[in-house]
Amino acid sequence: MAKRSVLILLLAVALLTGLGITMLASTSYYTREGGGEDYMTLWRQCTWVGISMGACVVMALVDYNVWFRWRWWLLGAASFGLLLCYEWYVAQALGYKPMIAARVNGAARWIGQGSVRIQPSEFAKLVLIIALAGWFASHENLERTFKHGLLIPGLILGLIVALIGGEVDLGNASVSAAVGAGIMFVAGTRFRFLAIIGGTALAALWAGIKLAPNRFERVMIIFDLEKHKETMGLQQWISKLAFGSGGLEGRGLGEGRMKLSYLPEAHTDFIFPMVGEELGFWGVTGTVAVFIMLTFAGMCIASYAPNRFGKLLGFGLTFLLALEALLNMGVTTALLPNKGLPLPFVSYGGSSLLAAMMAVGVLVNIHRQGVHLTWDQLPVIRRKRRWTPQL
Repeated sequence: MAKRSVLILLLAVALLTGLGITMLASTSYYTREGGGEDYMTLWRQCTWVGISMGACVVMALVDYNVWFRWRWWLLGAASFGLLLCYEWYVAQALGYKPMIAARVNGAARWIGQGSVRIQPSEFAKLVLIIALAGWFASHENLERTFKHGLLIPGLILGLIVALIGGEVDLGNASVSAAVGAGIMFVAGTRFRFLAIIGGTALAALWAGIKLAPNRFERVMIIFDLEKHKETMGLQQWISKLAFGSGGLEGRGLGEGRMKLSYLPEAHTDFIFPMVGEELGFWGVTGTVAVFIMLTFAGMCIASYAPNRFGKLLGFGLTFLLALEALLNMGVTTALLPNKGLPLPFVSYGGSSLLAAMMAVGVLVNIHRQGVHLTWDQLPVIRRKRRWTPQL
């Protein structure tokens, strides 16, 4: 299975990317934001797919241990990229037009010029994984001490989470905190240290929600969605209608109704309901199954990595992709508060796709250097005996 895991991973990525292009072609023409006869968003996404595939190949060819040596430089570059987003706030305070930062939908999380913009937080999440994996790999057997198990990794995690959260991007900040805590857990950090990290993260999240009234309302909306279906609960209410109207087999590609100026962001964060409406229950089930395949393959690759850094890095990247998918599905089915998180490989967005493909490329490289055991070498169960390793 270890040898086939990379094939399962690449098959899952290909299926999800193909689904994204197909659904974008179906939804981008008639959306609330407008598409146009030239399918501009579709062609842009196709361009990003080409760029992302190239990046995936490069990451698959570069020895992943290089990122261990460059981890502090990468952390500095990621922090600088996040700080550039704050130029928007500086510009507002000093009264000049921002030169590189941009504010979209109330959050200053973009940098770039014109229509060419990237979201630094997408790449900062990858760097966070590299930094934490590198820290615990270089301090093996010290992860249960206060300094090496909580203080320094907590500062690394807190730096990235605070910079992302300051952009008013609580969704990506929460994902970063959860992925960081997951790496610490797998590395062997004491439970009481994890409790401190978790308590601090929850307190910061609650403070962020309370300080932004609209975000507090988003949390409350999920408990009575129908009451707010014409205001802040509009997206999730129409999303549920889209899933319900799709039935078992769906209306068919291009036949969805909720994209006709009813559902905001139907081609980005809320593309999953369009899958439900046009492809039905079977399409939704298939999409979930493919993400499960991707997660299973990624974890297999991580488990057979040749060193501790590779194992933690592979786990972190796989956990990131799986968590983002889970949260997007939770939001679009109104099980979680509304937050702008894309569905990996499927939603429209260049930064998200590029970062996800880079993560896949690193997983492929880890597999290329992995320790692949044959079936006879794997642990086997013998009658009336415990697991016996055949190594």
